[in-house]
Amino acid sequence: MASGLSSKRLQLLKEAVPGLSRVSVLSPLTDPNVALQIQEMEQAAGSMGLRLQNRGIRTAEDLQAAFGAAAKDGAQGVLTTIATFFILHPARVVELAAKHRLPAMYPVRDFVDSGGLMSYGPETLSLYRHTSVHVDRILRGANPADLPVEQPTTFELVINLKTAKSIGITFPQALLLRADEVIQ
Repeated sequence: MASGLSSKRLQLLKEAVPGLSRVSVLSPLTDPNVALQIQEMEQAAGSMGLRLQNRGIRTAEDLQAAFGAAAKDGAQGVLTTIATFFILHPARVVELAAKHRLPAMYPVRDFVDSGGLMSYGPETLSLYRHTSVHVDRILRGANPADLPVEQPTTFELVINLKTAKSIGITFPQALLLRADEVIQ
C-alpha cells in the first residue's frame, strides 16, 4: 500500500503549490520498499508535468546535504517516501524543510504535528486501535498466522497553516475544504 499512495501525495503537493514543476524526493537507499514508491511517483510525475529529483539518503547526516542539493537544484517542493528512516527523524526532516523554505508532503501526520506542512496517509490512531485488537486476540490464544492481513481503510489529509504562512504558501480553498484537519 505504501506505493499506492505516492502518486496521491504528489498530486496533493502540486495542488498546494501552484506552478510546481520540480520535486525533490527523499528516499533511504537501504529500504527495499522505496523502489515501488519511486516508480509510481515517476509515472505520475510525467502526467502532472513534474520533474522528480530523487535524493538517496543513507544516514541522518545525509539529510542536510539532500535538502541543500534540493534547494540548489531548484526544487520547489519535497516529498518523503514512506520509510522507517523518516519516521525515526521527523523533527530533523521538518526542520530542514523549513530552513530551506521548501513545501513538503509527508506520509503520516506525525510530521505535521512536528511542524511539517502537510501529510496524507493512513489515520494512525485507528491503526493503533486496530493493532490492539490483534494483540488482544493473540494474548487470548489466537495463532498470529490465522489472523487476516488487513490494510488501513481510513486516510487523512492534514495541513499546517502556521507552517504554510512561515514559508509563504497560501493553500487553495478547495484543498483546505478537503483536509481532515487544519492546524492553525
